Amino acid sequence: MNSFIQDMFNLDNKVAVVTGASRGLGQAIAIALAKAGATLVLTATRVDNLNETVELIKAEGKQAIAIGCDQSKSENIDAVFNTIKSNFGRIDILVNNAGTIRRAPAHLTSDEDWHAVIDTNLHGVFQFCRAAGAMMLEQRSGKIINIASLLTFSGGITVPAYAASKGAVGQLTKALANEWAAKNVQVNAIAPGYFATDNTQQLQDDAERNASITARIPTGKWGQPEDLVGAAVFLSSKASDYVNGHILLVDGGWMAR
Repeated sequence: MNSFIQDMFNLDNKVAVVTGASRGLGQAIAIALAKAGATLVLTATRVDNLNETVELIKAEGKQAIAIGCDQSKSENIDAVFNTIKSNFGRIDILVNNAGTIRRAPAHLTSDEDWHAVIDTNLHGVFQFCRAAGAMMLEQRSGKIINIASLLTFSGGITVPAYAASKGAVGQLTKALANEWAAKNVQVNAIAPGYFATDNTQQLQDDAERNASITARIPTGKWGQPEDLVGAAVFLSSKASDYVNGHILLVDGGWMAR
């Protein structure tokens, strides 16, 4: 490989945290960062759900540690960063991938469902950004990648809490970029389109919705987790040092229609 290109995307000696890394997009991103050279800290609500991801990363010859974390609970996030500090003393990359969704018409959405989504998708993301940002500002270097959504830009159907949370993630990304860019901390987001993961299984199983979604995607197909990893490696690497506050669509052209 060309040495210039290799250097631009090389993540050797970097410590990367990926939340929600047990499957789907989070697992694919974690493995890609390991292949690029990073050491991984992985979180999921249940630590045993991370076993497969840890083994796949170890198969790449890289180190990974797994931590159970319900990111709707502040004390869980504090424990994650205490582990990072004691094991590595630094954090170079944070990928805020963990999230949840509850589907119901807005007028039937319960307070419980609303708070479950907002607490995980927004409050938890902010707390991870705040804790990572404090370490990165002290280091004067770091990369934060928030996972946004097409619903950062549009309202969706029967997912009011999810749409609200992902719209807010887009604005949070810009707000943090404004504050931290001058300290050499880049904060950006990736907005995936329709990807074939557990989160979208209900849509995939609905023949009518699946067909209408697929018909609108210019590429004519749903994304696979591996389709997202190039964007994640780019935003984690030296190649994106002058990219700040950007929301990168990876959607097969959906938003261009």
